[in-house]
Amino acid sequence: MSDTSLHRSRIAVAAAFATQGMVFINLTTRLPDFTHKWSISNNRLTLLLLMMVLLAGAGSVLAENLARTRDSALLLRCGLAGITVAVPLMSLAPAFGVFMAAMAVYGVSLGMVDASTNMQAVALEHRYRRPILPSFHGAWTFGGLLGACVTLATSHLALGVGAVLAVVPLVVLARPFLRRVGDPAADAPKLEIPWRPIVLVGIGMVLFYMVDTAAFTWGPLYLDHVFANTPSGLFALAVVPYLLSSGAMRLAGDGLVARHGAVPVLRVGGLIASAALAIVVFAPAWQVAVFGFLVLGSGVGVIAPLSFSAAGRIAGGAEEDPALRQARVDAVIARFNQFNYVGALFGSVLTGAVGNNDLRYGFAVPMVLILGILPLARAFAPDLTASRQAR
Repeated sequence: MSDTSLHRSRIAVAAAFATQGMVFINLTTRLPDFTHKWSISNNRLTLLLLMMVLLAGAGSVLAENLARTRDSALLLRCGLAGITVAVPLMSLAPAFGVFMAAMAVYGVSLGMVDASTNMQAVALEHRYRRPILPSFHGAWTFGGLLGACVTLATSHLALGVGAVLAVVPLVVLARPFLRRVGDPAADAPKLEIPWRPIVLVGIGMVLFYMVDTAAFTWGPLYLDHVFANTPSGLFALAVVPYLLSSGAMRLAGDGLVARHGAVPVLRVGGLIASAALAIVVFAPAWQVAVFGFLVLGSGVGVIAPLSFSAAGRIAGGAEEDPALRQARVDAVIARFNQFNYVGALFGSVLTGAVGNNDLRYGFAVPMVLILGILPLARAFAPDLTASRQAR
């Protein structure tokens, strides 16, 4: 594959990450508007989020199974097409049943895009032979910032204006994603998925997405429900500072990890994240809570890209045929992506259930559990990853 084609694929995959982040954050920062429109209580919203998380997990499982015989580029396009259909349906739904159906379509499509974007990113990282995962996750963060800014800019407009975002995934799905060399179906029987070595790294992913989903899903509602004086147009401020600091951390992540190693970076980040969530939980005013979300992003920003990089190393086989290697990477990343949704269950469902009467209690859950990254950080060290792969 030529350098020019590789660069085009990298831009295309980064655009897919940015699109996913923009749509996801725009929808989550609009949750207060959706709950007001459909008179959705915290309990009912928790059940809806549970439905969407489970369906997103199903979409990721579907991507894993299809990756054995289908190109991840095709899977990514299918997921983006589903989002293109779901976004306007959610924004313009004439009845609550239509809104629920659109959420279901979005959930499955989100799972497919989650899995296939990371399949593409890890495969490209192997082609480049240097770390580039943080830049892809940084693109997701950049897209999320755009989505939050769109919410802030259009908060005074009708909810249906969000339907125009469907244009973005429609355009991006036509981009030149990385194609697998050779016949994917021919490689399928040779694949063996190393499940056991990825469990510890996967638990770290669970902890990250627990915090991440809690911030995105319940952060705007936290400002809405806990503080009576939060300006109604500024609920998205729970998300914007978090995205800014996590994006900055991801930009600095390559250098920090190269200088200090993954283990101390993750451990310090876990302590910062727990302290930041304590600020959120005990905040006396909404401005203090916003500061807590700002600090939180700097603590957890690099966990996800380091997790996927470690999973990519577990895939192994650097000396093998590129088609077989990419097929194994696709399968490993798709399975590894399941930890995303376990974390999302903790972040969206458990936070909402515990915080049903007071979201301060809900955010106390990730405040404590994120400290689990301290003993798990050692599993992210390249030498341990390599030794587990050898076994």
